[in-house]
Amino acid sequence: MDPSQDFKSVQETIQAALVTSTRLSIQIAAEDIDFHRTSNPDIAEQLDDTSERLLTLASSLLASASKNSDLNPPTLEDVDDIDVHWSRIVDVVDTLLEKADTCLDEYTGVIKRKTAPTDQSGPAPKKSKSTSLESSMRRANIIKPQNAFEVKPNNLDTSPWKPILTKKPHAIVSLEDSLVTFQDENKEIQYKHPYEAEIRELEYPVACFEIKEPIEYQPVETTTATFVDTFEGVLSMLEELKTAKEIAIDTEHHDFRTYTGLLSLMQISTREKDWIVDTLQPWRHKLEVLNEVFADPEIVKVLHGAYMDIVWLQRDCGIYIVGLFDTYEAAVSLGYPSRSLAYLLKRFVDFDADKKYQLADWRIRPLPEEMFYYARSDTHYLLYIYDMMRNELLTESEELNQDLVSQVLERSKETSLRRHETFTYDSQGGQGPFGWYNLLIRQSAGKLSKEQFAVFRAVHKWRDEIARREDESALYVMSNGTLFDISRRIPPDPKALHSLLDATSHIAKREAFNLFNIISKAKAEGANGPSVAEVIRSNAPSLIGIGEVAKAVFPQLKANDTDIPGTQDLVSQTSKLWGNIPISSRWDGSSSKTTNRSVQFELPWAQFIKSSKVVEEAASQPQRPPTSAEESIIPLEQPAATPAPLQDTQFTLRAGSKRKAPAAESGSESGEVDETPSKPESSADPGAEEIDVPSSDSSEEERRMRKLKKLEKKARKREAKKLAKRAEKEAAANAAKEEDEGEEPFDYSKAQSVLNASRTANGVPQTTKFNPYGMTVDGPKPARKMHGEKPGKSATFRK
Repeated sequence: MDPSQDFKSVQETIQAALVTSTRLSIQIAAEDIDFHRTSNPDIAEQLDDTSERLLTLASSLLASASKNSDLNPPTLEDVDDIDVHWSRIVDVVDTLLEKADTCLDEYTGVIKRKTAPTDQSGPAPKKSKSTSLESSMRRANIIKPQNAFEVKPNNLDTSPWKPILTKKPHAIVSLEDSLVTFQDENKEIQYKHPYEAEIRELEYPVACFEIKEPIEYQPVETTTATFVDTFEGVLSMLEELKTAKEIAIDTEHHDFRTYTGLLSLMQISTREKDWIVDTLQPWRHKLEVLNEVFADPEIVKVLHGAYMDIVWLQRDCGIYIVGLFDTYEAAVSLGYPSRSLAYLLKRFVDFDADKKYQLADWRIRPLPEEMFYYARSDTHYLLYIYDMMRNELLTESEELNQDLVSQVLERSKETSLRRHETFTYDSQGGQGPFGWYNLLIRQSAGKLSKEQFAVFRAVHKWRDEIARREDESALYVMSNGTLFDISRRIPPDPKALHSLLDATSHIAKREAFNLFNIISKAKAEGANGPSVAEVIRSNAPSLIGIGEVAKAVFPQLKANDTDIPGTQDLVSQTSKLWGNIPISSRWDGSSSKTTNRSVQFELPWAQFIKSSKVVEEAASQPQRPPTSAEESIIPLEQPAATPAPLQDTQFTLRAGSKRKAPAAESGSESGEVDETPSKPESSADPGAEEIDVPSSDSSEEERRMRKLKKLEKKARKREAKKLAKRAEKEAAANAAKEEDEGEEPFDYSKAQSVLNASRTANGVPQTTKFNPYGMTVDGPKPARKMHGEKPGKSATFRK
């Protein structure tokens, strides 16, 4: 099965299960569990069993997730144990998330994984007894090698990082002219890349643009890798590398027991030989001599995912790469479903990858045999993969009429131009790779009070200062889970603080008393400090123009001196759909001229308006006879008529009847309206009741007559209904009157006793009424009583 499809199916299955579980948990949370527990003993027993089962599963998951690690998972016996052991649970979850990040990086190609080849690639790899890495090989307890470096790292220096080069082979611009400063996009002073001119003016060898037969890699059983741990061995290797046309390079890195990281190993391969270079020797800064090969533009350097390798090499060894071919960029251009080295090895070498030593501590010396073989396999097959991908790029370029090889080489140039930079700690804004802002947004945005937020920033700053001073990673000093746990709980004394620290946080426990003083001071100052929302709002990016957005998105625009066009230059003044037609009346020059002549047009419902009663009433008033041209025209704008002032009239409000409107036409003084429909009366003046329409349009006259007939028919139906209702009311009133007259008075002497009356009605025994709120043995679950009317005072008001 395709690895990408296999991963996709697993992802969909897991995601569907998570969605279902989340929905069920939300539904359960919305129910009143306490009510159901107290109202039904069976439900209470089921809830207890389910809670016990969930706690057992959670304890098993915590124990499984923390296996082969230094974590001590808690055992959850009841719900209260979750709060008691919350910090330990968070540590396990953090470890799981770190493993997930590593797996995703491995799948996307950011991190490489490998195992020994099979079948044609050589002998079968040695199978380990366990599938997981031993804790002693993952985080070894060894003396820190940086203590023996001749040039020790200085983590407290806030000045711009200066390249450690002392010589510059294959230079176009001299070393003195290359080591100049500039101001980056963050207004920080930085040193330029020493080989920037050489990389930008580089012309790759012609062999990169030719289709050639791939050169097979050497069999593993007949070749071996040379471990280089002396400077003489480096010089001997350098002489052999000078004769090569292509070399493969990879590195192994460690970042847990150091602040900025340690380049722990470097693998180099040619077509004939492999080397493993120990980069933790005290003379590691002398490895810059390899620039005679690494900066040679005639030698192609093949790396996979060199995004971080470029920075590590120049930071620790002063090594710069000119002539990079990144197989990751080639996989992107070819549209492979996966860009990882494991996928390329499986595709071209039938090499099954494994991640057993992915998180190994590469500071271990001497290297175990398994780790040595793992490191060698990274570059042993890479030149053969380079040949296969180069030929495929050239073939695809001819079919698509695109120069894919040049695109890969240009992106590889941009990767090789990356620079190492030092970052100052921003205690106020929390920006930067070592700041607290991104951590706060990811894990606890908006959930901390002002005091908690102040403690969070103070402890985070203290952790960074201790990590710089001790040359340890911030996570080694204190985990993120412990940091948030301290911020939320704000321990009241040093003993409580000590109980919150991890068992492996030796430095934090040693400095617990000083840390408690920092926490107490931050808590006092935090009451009047900023809140999380205020800080997030202040760090929100301001609105910028399109040109500035382009500079931020496309880094290649930063190096160019050309001006970025403004917003007015990029926005078209005419519509691509409507052409030169003004999109708005404000843009039309002719619309600005005012005109006194009103615009008139004929509406489809003009004749209906004319035939309505409102128009008939208005037409009865004496006015100028309309012309034929005005009859079919309704003015668009007419002055609003002044409404007549309302007159106070007397009315009678009766119970059960509607308020009767005054009828001005009836002339009745009682104020009641005659319910008989009024028929149109004939007038002596025919023009007063009829609308003069053009004689040529006979259809309009017929339509008007049909509408009048419909109105008369509806009026007759309404009148018939009123008469029928009135007759029914009169009949009901007469029947009630006759019944009252014929009814005999009640004789109490003949009435039955109600003291010992049987529960019968008309001789039939009455059954017990159903109580929906009562408990029954075999009946349904009782309904929940709603809040009824609360007792209180009541009164009757009279107007």
